[in-house]
Amino acid sequence: MSAPLLVTSSPHLRAPDTSRSIMLDVLIALVPALGAGVWFFGLAALLPIVFAVVGSLLGEYATRVWFLKRDNRLGDLSAVVTGVLLGMNLPPSIPLPLAFIGGIIATALIKEVFGGLGQNFMNPALAARVLLFTAWMQPMTHWTLPGGAYDAVTAVTPLGALKGLEGPVNLPSYFDMFVGGIGGCIGETSALALLIGAAYLVFRRVITLEIPVVYIGTTLLFVWVFGAKTSLFGGDVLTHLLSGGLMLGAWFMATDYSTSPVTLKGRLIYAAGMGLLTGLIRIYTNYPEGVSFAILIMNSFAPLIDRYTVPKSFGANHA
Repeated sequence: MSAPLLVTSSPHLRAPDTSRSIMLDVLIALVPALGAGVWFFGLAALLPIVFAVVGSLLGEYATRVWFLKRDNRLGDLSAVVTGVLLGMNLPPSIPLPLAFIGGIIATALIKEVFGGLGQNFMNPALAARVLLFTAWMQPMTHWTLPGGAYDAVTAVTPLGALKGLEGPVNLPSYFDMFVGGIGGCIGETSALALLIGAAYLVFRRVITLEIPVVYIGTTLLFVWVFGAKTSLFGGDVLTHLLSGGLMLGAWFMATDYSTSPVTLKGRLIYAAGMGLLTGLIRIYTNYPEGVSFAILIMNSFAPLIDRYTVPKSFGANHA
């Protein structure tokens, strides 16, 4: 007697991964960079991250449960990841109420209003960071050196020094930039710690290599060709690689599932676009960074990229 035929709805191939397990992997991968931030800036560097997480949780719960009358999804940990990423993108001296407000903006305004996890059209943490930067530029650009008092005179970042925004300033050594002994946001200064976390995400198959590798490679190619002030092919590639938000953005935010294209060809176009925009902003504007703006701009183009790179299904109307 033959076995009964079971007819079920798709998907027929299932994976053990869940939203919660993926978010937990991201949180684990962020631990080295978070630890480096605390090591260099002190335990007080945890406070902006805590406030951002609390704001993120409150923003999601209030918007989703109280106003939109949807089910509570805090258990999937996506709001925690958003808050941690936002906090790591803030200066250690940021006023704590701004970190809290940023967390609310990220989940309430950018995430839940557009439908929740998987339906936001841009990265919530970066969108909140840009809104905070636009509204409160002075505290968002007040950098402190590792081990320095938070109310000390603003320290120049390596990218700011390279651009000459603060007058002639000696750049830190490449080693200091690699391990994290420089001024900057809490979670972006240690390239070593970020690479450890990125290796974990790749090992766990949470992310693939094409977006971060092409993004970083395109940025470095652009700044090598156009980054020198007097000639072509003389840009300081290592400073652009090891300082600023390139490593954090490329490995942990540009790879966000809901805001990046679904096809390999689309992801390559998307990553190259971010690299070009980052290079353009860093070299040809008064702003020394550019990663947040580049990622958000390409987030907006991701649906269009998908439209022209997703292959037509067999038998579909090609008109």
